Formats: sequence, structure tokens, C-alpha cells
Amino acid sequence: MFRNQYDTDVTTWSPAGRLFQVEYAMEAVKQGSAAIGLRSKTHVVLACVNKSNSELSSHQKKIFKVDDHIGVAIAGLTADGRVLSRYMRTECINYSFNYESPLPVGRLVVQLADKAQVCTQRSWKRPYGVGLLVGGTDESGAHLYYNCPSGNYFEYQAFAIGSRSQAAKTYLERRFENFTNSSRDDLIKDALIAVRETLQGETLKSSICTVAVVGVDEAFHILDQETVQQLINAFEIVGETEAAVSEEGTAAEEGAAAAGQDAAPMDM
Repeated sequence: MFRNQYDTDVTTWSPAGRLFQVEYAMEAVKQGSAAIGLRSKTHVVLACVNKSNSELSSHQKKIFKVDDHIGVAIAGLTADGRVLSRYMRTECINYSFNYESPLPVGRLVVQLADKAQVCTQRSWKRPYGVGLLVGGTDESGAHLYYNCPSGNYFEYQAFAIGSRSQAAKTYLERRFENFTNSSRDDLIKDALIAVRETLQGETLKSSICTVAVVGVDEAFHILDQETVQQLINAFEIVGETEAAVSEEGTAAEEGAAAAGQDAAPMDM
């Protein structure tokens, strides 16, 4: 994107009907490290990539607990994400105090979207430069929403945001039909594989990713590094086993082809 005469103010429309400051905020989401969310009928799994600015510094927290039944993963400006997660936490506390029941996920997401939309209509404010994956459970089951800096929100079966998230989206699009009936462990496995897709060849380790789970009968919590590493190791073993079985199957097919050279070749 290039600077032009219509991007000096968030309230200035371009002749093409665009608000460039809002688009720049959405671009900031794409610059952040990847965040991924998946849901089944009973569980939601959030995962993110932990990237530090320097080898001498620690990474910033990317997944926040909002309430026992809601959590959020962010991509973009972490400071904006902290402010919005604190707002969400306050709304949950107020609702619980007034009505003595947990705040429905959809209602919280609408309130968050309204707060983001106000920043697209006020010249003395700027849009929040962060995208949020909001996962939670309520009386109607498990939900996963994406909140955009523009004030739009969408419910997803699975979604990925942040840098190099397209590779994760491609994997999720191939697998999403199985997510509805997936077990908790299968959902975590798919989340870790999707995270691996965003690393572009870098080895997946528990030190560079964070995984959180919330379920109908399970309060929101972030998995510790040891548990995540055990899961990663188990999935890599499965991958090696599948590769070995595939190689054996290929050798058997080659042997069969050599034995029956008169057979017609199969269309691939």
C-alpha cells in the first residue's frame, strides 16, 4: 500500500469508497505472528506462534483468558489486544454480577465489534490494529469468532490470522468437515499441524507456540509447555509411521507391477 491524499484521516472516503486508515489497520493484523482457532461441537482450541523481537528478549503473550468459558487469541499490535481483552474481561464480570450467569459468547463479540466500529467514525481515534479470535462455550455450544479492526465479525468452524496464515488456512480448509465431530485431542493435533504449516520449514517446538483449550465441561486454560511438547512428539511419531507404511505400500505396488506387466496402467 502507498500513501495517498485520502489516507490522512480515518473519516475520509476515497472516490472508490474506501477508508484507507481502516485498511492499514487490517494490514497490521497480517504483520503479526499467526493465530489459529478451531472448534468442534464441544470444544474450542486456540493456538498461536510465539515470536520474540530478539534472541535476548522473551515473546509477548498472545492468548488471554477472558472468563472461565471464553478466551481470545490475537494477531497484530499486542498492546491493542491487551486493552481489548481487558475490556472483554470487564464486560464478563459486569454481566455475571448483574445476571448471575455467564455472558453469551455472541453477545460479547457484538459488543467488541461495536467498540471497534466507533474507532472508524471518529477523527480523533484510530482503528485498533489487532485481530481477535474469540473462542468460547455457552448454552448453545462451542463458538469461534473473528473480530476485524473494521468492526466486522464472523463466526467460523476454523480460521487463521497473522503472517503466513494462508498455509494454515489451506490445511484447515482440507480438514474442516471433520472438526465438528472431532475429539479434544484430535482438535489439538490439527491446531498444532496448522501452526507448523505457518513456520515454513522451522521445527515446531513447545517454546515457539502456545495452545489453549475451552470446552463445555472444561474451563478455559492454557496448556503447559511439557504437555504441548509431548503432543508434538506423539504427532511426529505418527507422521514417521505413516511415511514408513506408505513406503512399504509403494514397494509392494512396484513388485506387483513387475509381476503383472500385462496389466493396464491406472489413471493417477
